[in-house]
Amino acid sequence: MSQSVPNCDHLKDLIRSVPDFPKPGILFYDITTVLKDKTGFAELIDAFAQYYIDKKVDLVLGIEARGFIFGPALSYRLNAGFVPVRKPGKLPAETLTVKYDLEYGSDSLQIHKDAVKPGQRVIIVDDLLATGGTMLATSNLVKELGGEIVGVTVAVELDFLKGREKFPEIDVFSLIHYDE
Repeated sequence: MSQSVPNCDHLKDLIRSVPDFPKPGILFYDITTVLKDKTGFAELIDAFAQYYIDKKVDLVLGIEARGFIFGPALSYRLNAGFVPVRKPGKLPAETLTVKYDLEYGSDSLQIHKDAVKPGQRVIIVDDLLATGGTMLATSNLVKELGGEIVGVTVAVELDFLKGREKFPEIDVFSLIHYDE
């Protein structure tokens, strides 16, 4: 059974809010200010690891770009492999591609076709869950490859956008919540 996860709400004080980025009307929650804090990043990784340590994770998938920050550190702590999920044209071998809608446009992601073997237990990590489009697209890639999704995890969740509702059958774990 997983240990209790520490409360990370105090890390909200380290998150910078940037209005009108990447376009007018969007309030961007910038976690780079947590990452540069000498204890903030460690607290996030430790909390993620505590939650997943007993869940027999084979792979951690990190979504470009900020998932690349959390993913390798978490995979190290869980003794699991790391798989990057990238924007098109960045991976050198044969890939699967998925297109998806964002809260401010659309995009595509790719994964190597041999990145996840059928039955492997996977968690997907990114910095933020908003509408859930990016995370849902990545979970669809995992399912197409035959992986079992143990959970999706983010540092920040924008609860008011209801992104977690896209995952009724998947455990969604987030450390910091914003209600609006």
